[in-house]
Amino acid sequence: MNEMSDQIRAVVFVVIALVILFAWGHFYKPPVAPQPQPAQTAVQETTPQVPSNSSAGSGGIRQGTAAVAAASATRIQAAEEKSVVVESPLYLVELSNRGGVVRSWKLKKYSDDQKPAHLLDLVNNSAAQQLGWPFSLVLSDSQLEAKANSALYEVTPGPGNLTAPTEITFHWSDGHLDVTKKLNFGLDYVMSAEVSVLLDGKAIPAGIAWRGGFGDRAVYKAASLVTVYYKLNDKLNLLQYKKLGVSGNQSQPALQNGPMEYLGIEDQFFTAAFLPDGAELSLWHWTQDHGIVDDGKPASEPIAEMAAGTAIAAPLAVRVFVGPKDLKILEKTKPPLAELINFGWTGVIAKPLLWTLQTIHTKVPNYGWCIVLLTLVINFAMFPLKMKSWRSMQKMQKVGPEIRQIQDRYKKYSMSDPRKKKMNEEVMAIYSREGINPMGSCLPMLFQMPIWWALWRVLNGAIELRHAPWMFWIHDLSAKDPYYILPIGMAIMMYLMTKMTPQTTTDPAQQKMMALMPLMFGFFFFSLSSGLNLYMFTSNLVGIGQQVYLNRTEPLPSKSKFKKKALNE
Repeated sequence: MNEMSDQIRAVVFVVIALVILFAWGHFYKPPVAPQPQPAQTAVQETTPQVPSNSSAGSGGIRQGTAAVAAASATRIQAAEEKSVVVESPLYLVELSNRGGVVRSWKLKKYSDDQKPAHLLDLVNNSAAQQLGWPFSLVLSDSQLEAKANSALYEVTPGPGNLTAPTEITFHWSDGHLDVTKKLNFGLDYVMSAEVSVLLDGKAIPAGIAWRGGFGDRAVYKAASLVTVYYKLNDKLNLLQYKKLGVSGNQSQPALQNGPMEYLGIEDQFFTAAFLPDGAELSLWHWTQDHGIVDDGKPASEPIAEMAAGTAIAAPLAVRVFVGPKDLKILEKTKPPLAELINFGWTGVIAKPLLWTLQTIHTKVPNYGWCIVLLTLVINFAMFPLKMKSWRSMQKMQKVGPEIRQIQDRYKKYSMSDPRKKKMNEEVMAIYSREGINPMGSCLPMLFQMPIWWALWRVLNGAIELRHAPWMFWIHDLSAKDPYYILPIGMAIMMYLMTKMTPQTTTDPAQQKMMALMPLMFGFFFFSLSSGLNLYMFTSNLVGIGQQVYLNRTEPLPSKSKFKKKALNE
């Protein structure tokens, strides 16, 4: 067979090429170019999404055809950073569209410790600039999280000052990740937030965080007093900074699954509590180092941080209480948050005492004098018990020399010696003769202990005493005495009362220990609140007066009478 000439080969090549071009143009038409969108304040682009499907059978992998659908996702991003301020009679909140976060949350009824004083800001601006802002997002993918928390969101309504009640919407999308935050601010301390995070059109789990520390930074040891908490199965759990995060790596968020009744972060007087609003809430908690406080120095303790969110792929709906730990306000919140005021096991007594203090304040505007009056009421109410205790101590002191003689006779015997039993019988015979109950001096004091402990809780943690002055040098009853006058005075009063009170022990070592007790108490009370020191000072001052009365109405016999009685026996 003769080979084709070069001319024939060229003709065949051209024909085949034309057929291929015709077939390609007929079956594979080029896509229609998208029409340009009108100019907007936000930057918009289109990005194709190509979903793919695959399936596998029980006997092996079955290959199928992948259907490619042409879809478009809109990129939404603001052109510049903007701020929105929401104001109500109770708060002043500044938000930024960079990340859709809170930059400042000021409470109008509370001030800080600056001179002149400013509204108290619960956001630590210096730390938040480095560690992150409240209402930023927590996502399982750190890269997506960083994008969402640094992006410029469209904000509706536009930038400016708004008056509560109002709603603000932040929206941002890069065509792949889509985030929407709707914030509703009311007239009380509770606002609501709805957060939707979509990845390629599908919801993913997300949390809304309180980063950068929390609360009043002027409080003594503020960082260590900040606590993350959650209520689960009707039990309130408190997590101090040492218990936050994953063990061994506290900067890694630890997940505590819900459903929570509520959760949040708090300091001594204020809290940000996240309350469920139709969604089951879980808790993430962690710490971060190198937080910066206002004076430019590193924080003494790691910064506590937390987030409330859903562990399932669904939008997040939550209500947020940001405000004071005021018992009346917390009791009205749904669910009630009264447990955040930590009265401990003395709550049954502490709440009536706090109510009494508040009631006195309706008539006496100075909380310092309210504490003085409350102390007088308690001391005179408890005086019958004190009198019974002191009378018992007087009787014990009367027979002290006689008991001492008995103890001296048996001191050469060991505790295991049977003759020690004889000593105890002789001592009990004296108690029986004089009508003395050995526990009579202790039981009244034990009965008073819950009241003292409840007052400790109330006066050391009541927000009513924050920045409440008394007189002269005491400008804040919730803070320690700047010159330590009250704790020193309290120690002196305690020492005088110890000298005036009958001693029930005949052991010289124990007597010396009792004499040193006021000094130890004084050092211990140096770091406690002025309100608590004022109560202790007043109580001891009243106690001295009561002891003078008791000593005059039933004085102790003289020492010569003791000696005469001992010789006769």
